[in-house]
Amino acid sequence: MFSHVMLGVNDLEVSRKFYDALLGTLGMSPGVANKNRYFYRSPTGSFAITTPINGEPATHGNGSTIGFDVASPEQGDAFHAAGLANGGTTCEEPPGFRDGAVGKIYLAYLRDPDGNKLCALHRPAK
Repeated sequence: MFSHVMLGVNDLEVSRKFYDALLGTLGMSPGVANKNRYFYRSPTGSFAITTPINGEPATHGNGSTIGFDVASPEQGDAFHAAGLANGGTTCEEPPGFRDGAVGKIYLAYLRDPDGNKLCALHRPAK
C-alpha cells in the first residue's frame, strides 16, 4: 500500500544515529544520505528522515504512530532497547504481548528524539 514514509526531524545527525541503530535491529543498512535526508530501503518500501524543506521546525503528529513489523518478540525487544539507547523514550505500556480484538499481538512503543511515536509489532502464528 505504501511506497515510503518520511518523517521530519530537527537534528538530522541525532536522528540518523537513532534510526541507524533502531532499524539495524530489523536488518536494515544504515541510512543513505541524499542532501538533507537519509533513506532506509527495504524490498517492501522505504523509510526516510529529513529536515523540513520549508525551514520550519519539524513537529510530531499527535495521535500518529508508525509501525514496524518484527519477526519475533526478541527482535521487538532489541528494537525498543536500541531506540532507548540512542535517544528515544519509552511510551505506553512496556513491550509485551497484548490481547485485543484482532487476537494476541506483541507491541513495543517508543518515541524518537523528535517525539514521533513508533511501534514494533509482531503477530504470532495462529
